[in-house]
Amino acid sequence: MIFTRQDHDRLTQIVVEAGRREVMLRFGKLAADEVRQKCSPGDLVTQADEAAEQFICAELSRAFPGALLVGEENVSAEPALLDRLSHADLAFVIDPIDGTLNYASHVPLFAVMAAAVVRGETVAAIIHDPVVGDSALALRGEGAWLSQPDGGSRDLRAAQAVELAAMSGMVSWQYFPEPRRTELPRYFGAFANVSSLRCCGHEYRLAAAGHCHFLLYGRLNPWDHAPGSLLHSEAGGYARMLDGTLYRPGKPSTGLLCAPDHHSWHEIRSVFTP
Repeated sequence: MIFTRQDHDRLTQIVVEAGRREVMLRFGKLAADEVRQKCSPGDLVTQADEAAEQFICAELSRAFPGALLVGEENVSAEPALLDRLSHADLAFVIDPIDGTLNYASHVPLFAVMAAAVVRGETVAAIIHDPVVGDSALALRGEGAWLSQPDGGSRDLRAAQAVELAAMSGMVSWQYFPEPRRTELPRYFGAFANVSSLRCCGHEYRLAAAGHCHFLLYGRLNPWDHAPGSLLHSEAGGYARMLDGTLYRPGKPSTGLLCAPDHHSWHEIRSVFTP
């Protein structure tokens, strides 16, 4: 199946509209009973997450009848959806609010994300910032670009390689299994700066725009990483699992490293896996 630029435009319209009418409408206005804990105190779901996902799924069902819809919240209710992702002719992975902890804390750093997946390969992506109103977009083989609210756009390019001591990066170390979880912070001093935004959508946007050099992630939910990994690669970056294999959404995996190029990837990996 070919996912066209027109298809991508429709996907983008749906995500942007969800951000406007479901996410921003509720930002800073949620009552205490509209925010719930899932697996841990930092793992939250809000009424806005659920409303945005319902809207996106309903609109995608109308626009792309028969497509598999894999949303963060509907997978919580039906985990078997993930088993179908690698084989579906067309699937969409949806993160209605990436950075829910920020959103629920009234921190304006969150994103609405979606990706189109054709037989296990990510072919289109959007990471939309509903606060600013712009969208980072990618289409397989056609590059990555930032679409601005005024209709303008500019290409996105990953950072140029520099020496390790000058690199900045984002590391989601807390989602690695032990003992790696405890070990990883020991290596941060090899770089100029290591931090986290609690929103991988914005971290991927930073890397795709050349504003940081590397990203390292443990837990790889497809709604978090299918959009961002395509955005980063189409911006000229290099991404592999820590074992050197390609990332594929829907397959159980841990440890995705994104870097400016192949050589930098090996240098960074050697720091984190001595």
